[in-house]
Amino acid sequence: MTPHVIEPDPQAGAAVKAADRAHVFHSWSAQGLIDPLAVAGAEGSYFWDYDGNRYLDFTSGLVYTNIGYQHPRVVAAIQEQAAKLTTFAPAFAIDVRSEAARLIAERTPGDLDKIFFTNGGAEAVENAVRMARLHTGRTKVLSAYRSYHGATSTAINLTGDPRRWASDNGSAGVVRFWAPFLYRSPFYATTEAEESARALQHLEDTIAFEGPATIAAIILETVPGTAGIMTPPPGYLAGVREICDKYGIVFVLDEVMAGFGRTGKWFAAEHFDVVPDLMTFAKGVNSGYVPLGGVAINAEIAATFDKRPYPGGLTYSGHPLACAAAVATIQVMEDEKVVENAAHIGENVLGPGLRELAERHPSVGEVRGMGVFWALDLVKNRETREPLVPYNAAGEANAPMAAFGAAAKKNGLWPFVNMNRTHAVPACNVTEAEAKEGLAALDAALAVADEHTA
Repeated sequence: MTPHVIEPDPQAGAAVKAADRAHVFHSWSAQGLIDPLAVAGAEGSYFWDYDGNRYLDFTSGLVYTNIGYQHPRVVAAIQEQAAKLTTFAPAFAIDVRSEAARLIAERTPGDLDKIFFTNGGAEAVENAVRMARLHTGRTKVLSAYRSYHGATSTAINLTGDPRRWASDNGSAGVVRFWAPFLYRSPFYATTEAEESARALQHLEDTIAFEGPATIAAIILETVPGTAGIMTPPPGYLAGVREICDKYGIVFVLDEVMAGFGRTGKWFAAEHFDVVPDLMTFAKGVNSGYVPLGGVAINAEIAATFDKRPYPGGLTYSGHPLACAAAVATIQVMEDEKVVENAAHIGENVLGPGLRELAERHPSVGEVRGMGVFWALDLVKNRETREPLVPYNAAGEANAPMAAFGAAAKKNGLWPFVNMNRTHAVPACNVTEAEAKEGLAALDAALAVADEHTA
């Protein structure tokens, strides 16, 4: 793709910023303390501002532009669908909705062949939990610390990171447990095998003390995203599957962030040879071009609602424009081998490149990930593994990470920064040259983080 010619227009940028500050209420923010960048445009793996500054996006938006910005085939598909049938109620059979469901079901593992469409990932989680509770007749749902499942009522209460705290008054029957994370093991494990075995025993103990007959579902991100990209150790997800089968618990995998090529497979579950009962998706299903999410449902749970109405629905479920974007995105990913590219970049460029940075930068405690889904765990001290900033740090306490982020942007890289981590999560069709450009910018920014190590 030929780089877009950037024409600086600071006056237009100032007007956009002024209107934003006057009227837009931003998520997850203290409104008077933020200074959002005014974006003039985006293409492929890059976006730019009105001052002519161009950034390589190592965040993929919010880890969803899996085919990059403004892919011409998807833009054209949205335009064509708008000209044909812009919108239609979800109770009807619409060709593009049916085709999107078919293409998704073809790629989900096992018999997850029925698709309930939502407008995003949080709504997908809400409905997956509702299905599990109705299917089992039970109430409790187990979720992990170090997790994120969305910001709606049930989804935020299932979430295991601090964004839950302000709204932690809600979903009756949510119980949290520790999932495996060897680098910061809650089980004092020293090997992946120990971590997996002890995490599974902890989960089964939690189930025993909560009452197996009270538990409707266990929900896990296949590979946790915002919480740190902690790839589960071998055997763990298969072990959770066995525990769910043993107690009649619905196993829900949240693939909202990890799905659609992000890990180098269509779905991350394929890496672990495990099939859940329900799988949530969103984000990469259509690269975020039009909001879309959903739940992939197995045959047994779908049959629960053959004669019994499912008590849930959304006005824009399976919106034609969103489904047209999904159909085009999946076709692009097939034709352009985007999933294969994500695997290649992870194995041959990002993985080796990030590990090489870790060898030279004392601020990098651990590198972990797969595909185009990587995290650098930044530390003050490699021996003690003390995080570079405290958990959920803000203000002056977060200064080292703020300095790292500013240095990355100065070098033309827009970084994903969360707590003491930076994530390398470019588009799944990022080129080798772009990935290496990002590594060079990270190299320079990590030198700033190194200044805060002991």
